[in-house]
Amino acid sequence: MNFRKGAKVWVEDKHLAWVPAEITDCRGKQVQVQIGSGKTVLALPEKLFPRDADEEEEHGGVDDMTKLTYLNEPGVLYNLQRRYALNDIYTYTGSILIAVNPFTKLPHLYNVHMMEQYKGAPFGELSPHVFAVADVSYRAMMNEGRSQSILVSGESGAGKTETTKLIMQYLTFVGGRAAGDDRTVEQQVLESNPLLEAFGNARTVRNDNSSRFGKFVEIQFDANGRISGAAVRTYLLERSRVVQITDPERNYHCFYQLCASGKDAEKYKLGHPSHFHYLNQSKTYDLEGVSNAEEYMKTRRAMDIVGIGHEEQEAIFRTLAAILHLGNVEFSPGREHDSSVVKDQKSTFHMQMAADLFRCDVILLLATLCTRTIQTREGSIVKALDCNAAVASRDALAKTVYARLVDKINISVGQDPNSRVQIGVLDIYGFECFKHNSFEQFCINFANEKLQQHFNEHVFKMEQDEYKKEEINWSYIEFIDNQDVLDLIEKVTYQTDSFLDKNRDYVVVEHCNLLASSKCPFVAGLFPSPPEESSRSSYKFSSVATRFKQQLQALMETLNSTEPHYIRCVKPNSSNRPQKFENLSILHQLRCGGVLEAVRISLAGYPTRRTYSEFVDRFGFLAPEFMDTSYDEKRLTEKILQKLNLQNFQLGRTKVFLRAGQIGVLDSRRAEVLDMAAKRIQHRLRTFIAHRKFISARVAAIALQAYCRGCLARKMFAARREAAAAVCLQKYVRRWLLRHAYLKLISAAVCIQSNIRGFSTRLKFLHGKKHRAASVIQAHWRLCRFRSAFHNYKKSIIALQCRWRQKLAKRELRRLKQEANEAGALRLAKSKLEKQLEDLTWRLHLEKRMRVSNEDAKSVEISKLQKAFESLKLELDAAKLATISECNKNVVLQNQLELSRKEKSALEKEFTMIAEMRKENASLKSSLDTLEKKNSALELELKKALKDANDTVEKLQELEQKNSELQNNMQSLEEKLSHLEDENHVLRQKALTPSPKSNRSNFLKSFSDKYGGMLNLPLNDQKQESPTPSKLIVPFSHSMSESRRPKLTAERQQENYEFLSRCIKENLGFHNGKPLAACIIYKCLHHWHSFESERTAIFDYIIEGINDVLKVGAENETLPYWLSNTSALLCLLQKNLRSNGFLSAGTQRSGGNTGLPGRGLKSPFKYLGFEDGMSHIDARYPAILFKQQLTACVEKIFGLIRDNIKKELSPLLALCIQVPKNARMLAGKSRSPGRLPQQSPSSQWDSIIKFLNSLMDRLRENHLITQVFSFINMSLFNSLLLRRECCSFSNGEYVKSGLAELEKWIGNATEEFAGTSWHELNYIRQAVGFLVIHQKRKKSLDEISNDLCPVLTIRQIYRISTMYWDDKYGTQSVVAEMREMLNKDNQYLASNSFLLDDDLSIPFSTEDIDIAIPAIDPSDIELPAILSEYSCAQFLMQNQK
Repeated sequence: MNFRKGAKVWVEDKHLAWVPAEITDCRGKQVQVQIGSGKTVLALPEKLFPRDADEEEEHGGVDDMTKLTYLNEPGVLYNLQRRYALNDIYTYTGSILIAVNPFTKLPHLYNVHMMEQYKGAPFGELSPHVFAVADVSYRAMMNEGRSQSILVSGESGAGKTETTKLIMQYLTFVGGRAAGDDRTVEQQVLESNPLLEAFGNARTVRNDNSSRFGKFVEIQFDANGRISGAAVRTYLLERSRVVQITDPERNYHCFYQLCASGKDAEKYKLGHPSHFHYLNQSKTYDLEGVSNAEEYMKTRRAMDIVGIGHEEQEAIFRTLAAILHLGNVEFSPGREHDSSVVKDQKSTFHMQMAADLFRCDVILLLATLCTRTIQTREGSIVKALDCNAAVASRDALAKTVYARLVDKINISVGQDPNSRVQIGVLDIYGFECFKHNSFEQFCINFANEKLQQHFNEHVFKMEQDEYKKEEINWSYIEFIDNQDVLDLIEKVTYQTDSFLDKNRDYVVVEHCNLLASSKCPFVAGLFPSPPEESSRSSYKFSSVATRFKQQLQALMETLNSTEPHYIRCVKPNSSNRPQKFENLSILHQLRCGGVLEAVRISLAGYPTRRTYSEFVDRFGFLAPEFMDTSYDEKRLTEKILQKLNLQNFQLGRTKVFLRAGQIGVLDSRRAEVLDMAAKRIQHRLRTFIAHRKFISARVAAIALQAYCRGCLARKMFAARREAAAAVCLQKYVRRWLLRHAYLKLISAAVCIQSNIRGFSTRLKFLHGKKHRAASVIQAHWRLCRFRSAFHNYKKSIIALQCRWRQKLAKRELRRLKQEANEAGALRLAKSKLEKQLEDLTWRLHLEKRMRVSNEDAKSVEISKLQKAFESLKLELDAAKLATISECNKNVVLQNQLELSRKEKSALEKEFTMIAEMRKENASLKSSLDTLEKKNSALELELKKALKDANDTVEKLQELEQKNSELQNNMQSLEEKLSHLEDENHVLRQKALTPSPKSNRSNFLKSFSDKYGGMLNLPLNDQKQESPTPSKLIVPFSHSMSESRRPKLTAERQQENYEFLSRCIKENLGFHNGKPLAACIIYKCLHHWHSFESERTAIFDYIIEGINDVLKVGAENETLPYWLSNTSALLCLLQKNLRSNGFLSAGTQRSGGNTGLPGRGLKSPFKYLGFEDGMSHIDARYPAILFKQQLTACVEKIFGLIRDNIKKELSPLLALCIQVPKNARMLAGKSRSPGRLPQQSPSSQWDSIIKFLNSLMDRLRENHLITQVFSFINMSLFNSLLLRRECCSFSNGEYVKSGLAELEKWIGNATEEFAGTSWHELNYIRQAVGFLVIHQKRKKSLDEISNDLCPVLTIRQIYRISTMYWDDKYGTQSVVAEMREMLNKDNQYLASNSFLLDDDLSIPFSTEDIDIAIPAIDPSDIELPAILSEYSCAQFLMQNQK
């Protein structure tokens, strides 16, 4: 490729692999380039790779390597680096997924919500993810019926094991089945991972949890796509690690877990790992952040879930303990030549423990370790082994037992022999190239070569499939094999020491025979009886390489029979630290992992492919004359390429395919056009700058002249001002000299005068001082004389006062004790009075209830003869009686209050007596003037005591007030308790009430024969009786036999049911805004007194009838109709029914709950705007159950309507999240900042507006409209965060215009119906607003999170910033500050998901319906003509007349 000056290129660097540079000069065959640090170097053109400068502006990189303008090695490396810096660890290369280990937890990428997003999503539509690869394999298996395989590879520490776990986790999510126990197949699959890690993983130099074997997990599925079984195959287990490890590596995890198991370790005579030879060869016993004891419990739990029984678990860990004890057995030379014996007592103990744990004979175990039997024609020859051979035999036994133990555990996962399809997950090691490479590296690299060959063939097949899909000619493209990669195995240097020993896999027959005869069935099962052979040696030799080759061949056959999917795991650095990217190491992994090989295969064909819209957006201005002629992007692409005289390109169905280098030609031509445009801009800019310089120079000259003239004028003015100042200065100096002489003369005269006056004053002062001293001496003498006399008098007075105070204190103490005793007696009397008051209140309530029941019985008999007016009068009388009872209670309370007042007056009298005593004491104290102060002190003390007494009285009053408040609270709690008991009894009656049978006609007939009196009962035949707990538990048949209500005929009941069925099945419509069906059903139930029946099945009949209509009828018509009817019926029940069951019985326990339970309440319809003579209905238990069932029915209908709306709305939202292609082309024609494209909402947004208009015609409910907009917000916001092509500037403008249309619609709908719908769109509105703001990098995080996007979380803003790309102005986003904050907060966040959840809750309650629906008068309705033929509905016709 020819490079020109100023071209952007990649240049090779020995430290960073590749660095960006710019060509500054061409010198012969070499070019001079300048790298980012400013250094200039010479390089050959063939060693440079072109670089697209526009891609550097995309801060987040591209999610698919095939989207790179230049698909080359440095471009791939740099793209991975940019994405890794933003924690985007997954990147596609076609269908290959590259996963870079983040070395930190990213829980928001792997939660259940994220799995739901990728479930069924087309590949490539969402951001790259391991779930996407797993979903593609699962969908391909279900659609094509062909088994799939997912190949996970990478070096140690790259995250292969974790990636495999995530794949299995997703497959169990999409293919799992719900089950009650803990041993479902999907759980067995998931728990097989920690089990295999415990027995197959160990710490190495590079990784703390390195898999020391390759595993292929086959997850088997049934015909319905559910997991039915699993199988695990392992390859090349590192058996030598059991007996030999190096520092700082570790043995397999299971040994350390067993040593930390506590009681189990004591049972097997185990201790710290440093006590065992197989573990103490390395000084590393623990891993950072890992508890061996906890891991042991996890392994045991995994065994339980996988299906390993308790006895088998014990056998497994007993075998592991036996291996550890076996490793501590040491040998010393025996008496005979080349023989060996156990070294010491310690070795003998471990030998005995190993034999006990293996359940075999210790003598035979020792013989198998120290001797060998050789079979000859003459017989068997026993050969003794020296110490080294015995140790080798010991280690061979340990390796054989452990290898067979691991194979046994792999078979424990349940398999499904009937499964025809499966998904295999291959977790295998990548290429290994160490300082010292041995036999294991040879086998590993050989396996990777086979897999790389399979990978190359698959990549070439994908290229062919892509060309076939686009219908272009591809027959001349040659397949590129992996010969260059095959040479890698030859270039690696292998250390051949012990190469043959490691390849030799011999089994000692004596070992097999010994353990096959073990008394432990599990150990014996590890060594089945071998076939009889005529071998002369006790060694059975086999080749590890041969066995590994056979396993590898079987694996390749399995992979060839499946559809492969590839995941390449990359380890970013060798120190296992997050946010550290080592270019050389990663480049080596990309080369070994086949990623760059896939790039090389792509380069052989058409490596550059662009969709027509992308091609036109990038290169359309190269042929501006074609842009306005047609909107056919394919035709425009062809014209542009023909204009540039490019050959060998292919035009597919949706993409244009370019050969290698052609994109460089296009970019070169594009750069030339942009350079010419830049030169024109620079020409105009230089002209403008020169003109501006001339203007500024002229202005400067004028300013300079003015300054010079000003300087001359200022100099002349300064000279004149100095002359005037000199004259003024002379004047002030002369005045100062004269004033100074005058002041000096005055000060001398004043000094003489002051000295004379001071002398005379001092003489007077000394005379006065002597006079005062004589007076003081006299005063002190008189004071001393009178003080001695006063002290003698004071002592006598104090003695008298002490006697008197002692007498007063004793008297006061006796009085206080007496008052305290009297206060305690008052409290006891008060408590007794309260108890008597409670007893009297209870008796009053009991008498009141008996009186009420008697009056109710009388009122029922009188109601047979009197009219409705007299019944209302009786209710008024009952209300008066209630008032009188309240008055009686008030009188009792007033009496108590009078008693309290009397007590208070007694206390006041005592206080007055105390006041009189205080006066007497004051009169006594007044006689002693010298003790006035002491008496006042006593008075203060007495006032303090009085204050304490007053405080005590106030506290008693406060306690009484709190006592009354507690009684009120207790009353309210007892009322709530009574309501809860009502609900509880309702549920009991629900269990006793028989449900209607499917055959309604037979049921109605039998029911009418038994309980005909339960329905259609007239009011004058009812006996109102207050239910009591004793009556409620009477058997149903007995209560019916004692009922005096007449029984209705079966025909009458049948007609009632038919009438209700007709009302439910027919669409009766509305009358004056009232749903007729709800009003008619309510009137019938009220007229038939069904609400007051103890047992009835009519409510279940109504609910089942409504459910049947919902199943049969059209959803768009039936659901809104019945939502209105059920809501209206529920509102009528809420306003007119009251629970009477246990409410009256429960009030017996409440001392403060008064009033008549059954009568005396005025009709609530009076307050709703009408009064039809109906009062609150005492609802029985079936009626309360019917109200609960009706509430559930309303919620069910609401949920069905909401789900149907979401189904209709989802496809419309999927089209509205991204701007259409024609809109993008219109936007592409005006890219200047001064000319913004005038975008109008497309037909997709118009379709949403039409849908909302039709929805408004069907439903006029505020809550439902609000949830629809909540769903719109959730869908658009999640799509925005999961699809990078949606996070562009132009797409944000498009979505913002659509949201403006929704805002307009909400404004037209008014708040009555739309409610808070506009606020439900807060997330998508703020996200789109953040996309379309300019200069995001100048906004601080506080401004973004507090002002621009206050609703969004930091993680959501960070996600938008990383996904954002400006396709219009080329600006960048800001992510650095947010990344630091997220790294700090990751460990404290329980859930890091940035997606929104769908709200499936019911946003209203029964009380909300009661408040929202206006008052409904069921009496003011017209009966439809189709219902007038029923005789049971004649009362409705009469009311209508």
